[in-house]
Amino acid sequence: MLTWNDVLGFAREGNLKPEKKVVKTEAEWRQQLSDEEYWVTREAGTERAFSSELCSVLESGIYACRCCDNLLFDASEKFDSRTGWPSFSQPIQENAIAYHLDNAHGMTRVETTCNTCDAHLGHVFPDGPGKGGLRYCMNAIALLKK
Repeated sequence: MLTWNDVLGFAREGNLKPEKKVVKTEAEWRQQLSDEEYWVTREAGTERAFSSELCSVLESGIYACRCCDNLLFDASEKFDSRTGWPSFSQPIQENAIAYHLDNAHGMTRVETTCNTCDAHLGHVFPDGPGKGGLRYCMNAIALLKK
């Protein structure tokens, strides 16, 4: 189980090695993704809060990266954070997600990216439920429910 100290350690000292890497050109990503999907996942955009019905879906399943199909979250770790974005308390595997310090917009946050293809997913915060206390606040458009 990951904790906030683990997340900060990865963001500062380096992430775990992924199972594999997926590398594509900008043109290949643009061909695969819609304009909005590309903006969020490849240019670190943020979708509008409450813009996806995925926020309220709490049924069983697995969530994968839209760009590379890397498995990211089990629905058993999903919860309603009332923030307007799908939220999870733990990734499916410790090396599924990479962490990066984000000092944009006058604040310090921890950005989450897919550790396989570097797609921007969202951010993680230390105000989640459970023992780990994490809230992975994800852009719904960056996820595929399996």
